[in-house]
Amino acid sequence: MKMPSARWACLVAVGLCASVIGYAQAPASPAVTTDPRVGLTPGFRNAGEAARNMRLVATLPKPEGFFDPKAPAGTPTPPEPAPAPGVTPEAERGNETTPDEANAEPTANPDAQPTAPGGPPNRNAQIVFANSDLAFSGDLMFVGNFQGFTIYDIENGTKPRLLASVVCPGGQGDVSVYRNLLIVSVEQTRGRIDCGTGGVKDTVSAERFRGIRIFDISDLRKPKQVAAVQTCRGSHTHTLVTDPRDRNNFYVYVSGTGVVRSADELAGCSGKDPKDDPNTSLFSIDVIQVPVAAPERARIVNQPRIFADAATGALAGLWQGGTHGPGTQTTRITRQCHDITVFPEIGLAAGACSGNGLLLDISDPVHPVRLDAVTDKSFAYWHSATFNNDGSRVIFTDEWGGGTRPRCRSTDPSTWGADAVFDVVDRKLHFAGYYKMPAPQSELENCVAHNGSIIPVPGRDIMVQAWYQGGVSVFDFSDAAHPVEIAFFDRGPLDAKDLILGGYWSAYWYNGHVYASEIARGMDVFTLTPSEFLSKNEIEAARLASSSDLNVQQQRRVTWPPSSVVALAYVDQLTRNRAIQPARADAVRAALERADRVRTARQRGAAQALRQLDALATQLDGDALASSGRDATRLQALAATLRGRAARLR
Repeated sequence: MKMPSARWACLVAVGLCASVIGYAQAPASPAVTTDPRVGLTPGFRNAGEAARNMRLVATLPKPEGFFDPKAPAGTPTPPEPAPAPGVTPEAERGNETTPDEANAEPTANPDAQPTAPGGPPNRNAQIVFANSDLAFSGDLMFVGNFQGFTIYDIENGTKPRLLASVVCPGGQGDVSVYRNLLIVSVEQTRGRIDCGTGGVKDTVSAERFRGIRIFDISDLRKPKQVAAVQTCRGSHTHTLVTDPRDRNNFYVYVSGTGVVRSADELAGCSGKDPKDDPNTSLFSIDVIQVPVAAPERARIVNQPRIFADAATGALAGLWQGGTHGPGTQTTRITRQCHDITVFPEIGLAAGACSGNGLLLDISDPVHPVRLDAVTDKSFAYWHSATFNNDGSRVIFTDEWGGGTRPRCRSTDPSTWGADAVFDVVDRKLHFAGYYKMPAPQSELENCVAHNGSIIPVPGRDIMVQAWYQGGVSVFDFSDAAHPVEIAFFDRGPLDAKDLILGGYWSAYWYNGHVYASEIARGMDVFTLTPSEFLSKNEIEAARLASSSDLNVQQQRRVTWPPSSVVALAYVDQLTRNRAIQPARADAVRAALERADRVRTARQRGAAQALRQLDALATQLDGDALASSGRDATRLQALAATLRGRAARLR
């Protein structure tokens, strides 16, 4: 069913002025009462659900040890503080505590601890037990959690099975996998080297661990920690980076956002301003080298100053923090990255770095070099980045409100807490448009743009994305100025009276299914269903692009086999856009049907089938010359697919 036009009122495109997007605050999205996501009933295990063009096929609760038995859904989020005297609500909203700051505990024994035995529910237990990011290898899914990680068998995606759960606290538990090694981020000061659950009492302690853990997962049911690399700010997130020229090592980019630990605890750490200490632990990332054959020798090999001023060398060379003028967002100072997504095949990375979006040259992964930096007057905190399949476009997300606050209400600006789409042209970032999940959410639902991945539909740029308690949204950004939602799933709030932290942390496509980690409830698995926005052939073509593993912050270019379903996916797109003559589309379908009945070139009727495929490919090349833009590219791809289909028969 086609969405009412009112639902797209929040999709806004604006002009670009140099590297800064120049506009005042966008108006709030109008209330939408026809969207089935509005007004869903609350509940932990029995919340109301709404879905369109995708179907929930499996759901699993968290295993023991990964929720508070006294408060399994979590505990109420403290109310937002009132704005400081003389500070506008808009400016105050930009200065909210992000999960980064929430995890940057000012003391060695923070309140972010599980409920004490026999005691009342801990008010911070929801973040202590929160599910976080996902990684995949073969038929395995790894689910990070602030308490550790779990491993699932997903050989049958509709029936995932729990294989192991490892309690090893420290938050935030982001995960990546490389062969038999699992990398886990640890940032909170309660983390211990021995994975103990008792926290660390002393302000300075040799027992504390903050950085990345490396587990040998050769025995899936008994993962073994083989390395623990300490860093000054811990690891909020990390990115696995491979170098085609270096098969003996892989690298990990560590984005630390917590408080800098004392030099008495880890030598060389400094939280001073760069004016006072040029060796400050701020304004850099950590590059860790991991020898494949000896991961226990993993070590920091560089701390590149990717935020430095190119002319003066000043370390604090990018956004200094604050507003961009009247009616604009308050944006955090750029002294750290939240997430970095790498695309080794093209030698580029996109960094979402608090106050800026960066484009990096990673042709030498140990020494990344900044190519471009952009700001956005609507962004509070640059959070994550995703390339499209050929690396010509990047989506950056804004985690306004830190993920813990309701930021998808009908009164919230439609470009705040949203996605910003940038084209990559001559290794520079050029703003193109915005996307924000269009269904207004309630005051009881934390909601803002969060983690997602590309769905590999040939000929289109499609992304699935988590929006915390705003649910899962699938959207097409092939037209970067006018992204369009094409599928969604959502539940009602966790509680009828209080905002409790929950919803989807990450939602990723992997080998035919969408897997989503739910902060409070566990994990869900979805399939896409055909609609006017996405055909059966397009879905089947995406399923053909299978992967042996997936670490979303390390992207690879997807290719598709020259199969009939891929060709038909292009035909469906061209037909939808009225970019192919009906007679030509019918001829392609008929030729593919005939080719599918032929097994070899020597079979009766094979010669005619091959001639038809070749002739149609030539005609489509001519059609492409008379077309333009994406449709011309699709016509060329369809012609190439027909030739490839013929080559397989010869």
